[in-house]
Amino acid sequence: MLKRLSELRKSKKWSLQYIADQLGIAKSTYAGYESGYREPSLEAMKKLANLFGTSVDYLVGRVDHPTTEEKTTLNDKFELAEFTSEKLKVDGQSLTDEEIKLFIAFIRAKREIET
Repeated sequence: MLKRLSELRKSKKWSLQYIADQLGIAKSTYAGYESGYREPSLEAMKKLANLFGTSVDYLVGRVDHPTTEEKTTLNDKFELAEFTSEKLKVDGQSLTDEEIKLFIAFIRAKREIET
């Protein structure tokens, strides 16, 4: 991930400060992401992927192409979440669409590990 963040930033000719400003974090925090001193939160990863026009999967090395095509395909796979969101509950509360997407992603990742 560290190499990819640096490569993406340099390919766009953006400074560390510019990215930090876009994310609303300190320059040193973002520099820590690129150096490996700090790990970005999931929310920061999503913001970075959006900023660079890529996917979180690309940033973490799960896919080799930085295009957002896979992100669109992934969202298409979650269409069922909108239909079922009122039926799935945890602790008596309906799951949000985002929670359902995370749940589906977790199950898929777990199945991959088991095979």
